[in-house]
Amino acid sequence: MQIIDAANLDYRAVNEALRGTGSDYLIEGCLGQRFIAAGMSDKNLTINGIPGNALGAYLNNANITVNANAQDAVGDTMNEGKILIHGNVGDTAGYGMRGGKIFVQGNAGYRAGIHMKAYKEKIPVMIIGGHAGSFLGEYQAGGVIIILGLHKDSKPIVGNFPCTGMHGGKVFLRGTCEDIHFPKQVTARHADTKELEEIRKYLAEYCSDFGYSADELLSEPFTVITPDSKNPYKQMYIAN
Repeated sequence: MQIIDAANLDYRAVNEALRGTGSDYLIEGCLGQRFIAAGMSDKNLTINGIPGNALGAYLNNANITVNANAQDAVGDTMNEGKILIHGNVGDTAGYGMRGGKIFVQGNAGYRAGIHMKAYKEKIPVMIIGGHAGSFLGEYQAGGVIIILGLHKDSKPIVGNFPCTGMHGGKVFLRGTCEDIHFPKQVTARHADTKELEEIRKYLAEYCSDFGYSADELLSEPFTVITPDSKNPYKQMYIAN
């Protein structure tokens, strides 16, 4: 494993070091450098410290582990690979995500999963261990978002206006979520056995990464949110 001391490096220098011949890297002393590993492939990267915005943007089949929090836009428009966060993430995690996985042990800020989409066999997956802020899954067009609500800190599992403009994909919230207000163009209901089996493999992987039990998580009910129209804005373009 090659070690990069990022304490006195800007993001350009960090990424230039990552473009070396090695495949396994450890970044020490990371402190807010943006765009780390943007667009990279075939790398296994561990970060000690807090990376800045757009960690793993446009990621292509690389694996990133962060042993701390991460800032905004983690996995922005990523195509493939995996980002593992042992902490919290800021706003817009998974913005425009097209493939791969983002697993967060802690909480997520606003607009997680905004514009997430899927294509053929590529199904992006985001799992948040704690709670997510407002506008979760805004304009979601595909993929799977799972919010587990594991960290009891008096906050609801999701903030205001979840799934606004959603027209594809699925969101799973652990619990009955009867007190959450969803927009009219989506349907929120108890996840059935088949749907829970669909996410079991993702939860099993998440639990293996963070030391939880998938069976314990699945022992509680989940709420699944899906769009009831593939064109939620159709009425805006039809003359009365």
